[in-house]
Amino acid sequence: MGANGIDPFIHTWKPEAGAHLGFGHKGLLQSDDLYQYILETSVYPREPEPLKELREMTAKHPWNLMSTAADEGQFLNMLLKLINAKKTMEIGVFTGYSLLATALALPQDGKILAMDVNREHYELGLPIIEKAGVAHKIDFKEGPALPVLDQLVEDDKNHGTFDFIFVDADKDNYLNYHKRLIELVKVGGLIGYDNTLWNGSVAAPADAPLPEYLIYYRPFLVELNKALAVDPRIEISMLSISDGITLCRRIK
Repeated sequence: MGANGIDPFIHTWKPEAGAHLGFGHKGLLQSDDLYQYILETSVYPREPEPLKELREMTAKHPWNLMSTAADEGQFLNMLLKLINAKKTMEIGVFTGYSLLATALALPQDGKILAMDVNREHYELGLPIIEKAGVAHKIDFKEGPALPVLDQLVEDDKNHGTFDFIFVDADKDNYLNYHKRLIELVKVGGLIGYDNTLWNGSVAAPADAPLPEYLIYYRPFLVELNKALAVDPRIEISMLSISDGITLCRRIK
């Protein structure tokens, strides 16, 4: 990420002909029609009105590529309910689609520690979050996440206290995040790393003609995927939802 919270490559990328356009385009499905079928059949009809409003607002943003897709938001919302999450963390917020999906899933006394280097983006979605009546669940901190995480890890009282942690931020720091988050999530809790299939580029040949931003971050995600696969402290499931989500369940 750039110093202002914008990925330096995102705003220069021009999608090729046939690529998904606009919001929600990040699905790995090869058929646009099939992806649209999923959205129109099972996602949009059940999407809460605040999420719809935030999604449509974000679609007009020039960097809407950075937002969580609607099918992924639906998945996260159900997952949090299944595990009865009450205390969560989100690293990388943008306009807050996944944050709002999380806040809607938590009980009234649930809490989310949300971090992003750009408060301006968060405040674009904040009026919708407030209107949804869930802003009280969110503790937003502007700035790099690593210093905040280091401070949390220093206090043993924070160890093993988070039910769920979602990471969708600077890909080159994912492993640095993991080293800290594994201490903060509870045994039996989950960490979700977004974009772990990176538009399919993690499986592409080294010399594949890819957009610059895919090429730049691909090695970091390949490294992360290898590290998570052999980490004895977690069970993992790499899901082909949206741009790939790897769920890590802490087991020790």
